[in-house]
Amino acid sequence: METFFIYSGITLLLMMAPVFYRIIVGPTAIDRIVAVNVIGTKTAVLLIIIGMLFDDVAMFVDFALAYALLNFIGSLAAARYFNKTRPAYGAGSSGKGEMT
Repeated sequence: METFFIYSGITLLLMMAPVFYRIIVGPTAIDRIVAVNVIGTKTAVLLIIIGMLFDDVAMFVDFALAYALLNFIGSLAAARYFNKTRPAYGAGSSGKGEMT
């Protein structure tokens, strides 16, 4: 059973590699925020797998829950920040919804 968790952890790490590409390349800030959120979610699952390997799941579940909560709050804060700072109707628009 231990080899199953080891292979699961390695597979999860390999699945994180393409997401790192999305963090670096983008193209938008929202894509990067979602990619960081995906990495955080996979890291929380990886913490549970590590807990299974060390036979101390209770401690690692606490770590995973705290990490997932911080990841969620950070993603919400970043999304709210980028929602307020980007123009609503594109560059050069007055934002009043008028047709030109």
